[in-house]
Amino acid sequence: MSKQRDIHDHWFNQAKREGYRSRAAFKLIQIDDRRSVLKRGDCVLDLGCMPGSWLQVAAQRVGPRGEVWGIDLKETASHDLPDHVHVCVGDAAHLSDAGVPDGKRFDAIVSDMMPNTTGSRETDHFRSVGVVELALWLAPRWLKKGGNLVMKVLEGSEMPRLLKDARASFDKVKPFKPDASRSDSTEIFIIAHGFKGPLIDPSSEPIPSAGPPETPAGW
Repeated sequence: MSKQRDIHDHWFNQAKREGYRSRAAFKLIQIDDRRSVLKRGDCVLDLGCMPGSWLQVAAQRVGPRGEVWGIDLKETASHDLPDHVHVCVGDAAHLSDAGVPDGKRFDAIVSDMMPNTTGSRETDHFRSVGVVELALWLAPRWLKKGGNLVMKVLEGSEMPRLLKDARASFDKVKPFKPDASRSDSTEIFIIAHGFKGPLIDPSSEPIPSAGPPETPAGW
């Protein structure tokens, strides 16, 4: 068995032991432990929340006085999630249509979304860039001033531009790869702290030309 497979099995088995729906839970745990994007009492939006492991972690981190909203194109089981977690089925580009209350503002938006991959590193990179652009477009419409944003992207030529774009809207932006990510994966997370504003009416502008990802997935 390869070392990489051993690591994969470690996080998979750890998730089963701790009651998380997928090994991806440890990505958000490690992101928050290292970069402090969530705090008690926060209102959090999870983009591409299925199967729900990030919802579980966010709910634990914000506590019962906080609130967690998740959205995915696919239905996410909610029967065993705490009462302060709300799950919606729909397009992340149209949160209100999916059931997120108009005018709601979040302390943090977290995204493990990724379009269906093709196997082409360059193609998959550019498709993942569209997901990050969607998250950046959502920030002024749904994120509180001073709020935090976590976005997954596959590394490639557009990474410097994405970091520059994020830094135009946030006080502090850094890339981070959790230990729970596979070492042979090109995925990396852009962690942005302190949204500068301004705030925009969610219905004021059309979605970016890249559009929403075809199939958000919480893996």
